[in-house]
Amino acid sequence: MDRLRAMNVFVRSAELGTLSAAARSLSTTQPTVSKLIASLEASLGVRLLERGPARVMLTDEGLRFLESARRLLEDYEEAVADLDERTRQPRGLVRISAPMALGELKLNPLMLRALQQYPELQVDLMLEDRFVDPVEERFDLTVRIGGALPPDLVARELATWPRYIVASPEYVRRHGRPRALKDLARHCFLRYPLQTDDAVTLTGPDGAVDLPINSRYRINHAVALLDAVRDGAGIAFQPCWMVNELIQRKQLVRLLPQWTGPSQTAHMVYPRRRRQPMRVQVMMDLLTREIQSL
Repeated sequence: MDRLRAMNVFVRSAELGTLSAAARSLSTTQPTVSKLIASLEASLGVRLLERGPARVMLTDEGLRFLESARRLLEDYEEAVADLDERTRQPRGLVRISAPMALGELKLNPLMLRALQQYPELQVDLMLEDRFVDPVEERFDLTVRIGGALPPDLVARELATWPRYIVASPEYVRRHGRPRALKDLARHCFLRYPLQTDDAVTLTGPDGAVDLPINSRYRINHAVALLDAVRDGAGIAFQPCWMVNELIQRKQLVRLLPQWTGPSQTAHMVYPRRRRQPMRVQVMMDLLTREIQSL
């Protein structure tokens, strides 16, 4: 029996609550998970898990063994990471989850550069806008924009981006340039479907102001919304990281530049552990540096 593998299977089963969930997270089968845990229990001479119809529960012995198993697995990963550091070459797989727009526009090219720089590194970049639990879904790092932060995970703030009021040059030619906040009332705004309020809070020389807005078109994909703005369909509040280059290239126009919309805040979220493997630490440093510079 591979004891390290069996212990890893036991830890995942205890964390996720079912053998089937542990099997999925480890890309194996439920019978294999069950067999490995049974072998581990036989070798220890104790029962670690009580198998129920829906979930598994830790026995008293399993609860005591769980923390020791976690520490041993972390020690093993640290030993492997130490060997990597001695060769100064990160190797192995790093699994990262990120929002779709940020991943598509910024992180995908960044990952491609990282793979060129570190030939023994592997990256799984999963782009989803939903909340991803890095423990349950086995991600080393997740990048989150907005939303509540889970208290049982580490959350490092990466950047805060103001939202600019932007439109295409063609839209401005057809509909005119707003000169004051009150002028925005006659313009059409492009928004996300979840933004159901008829007003948005802007911050500027007069402090915070609630501005009523009119919206005929809502779309739930940030890149598609940006494309609609570039095509002249309306005005939008866009985070500066998405539009700075387009403004510089005069493909978009920033309107009322003294005013900004609600800011976006990005966090890097990851499981608590004593030490990150070198491959993960390299990606953490890269994401921190690059996202802060957007």
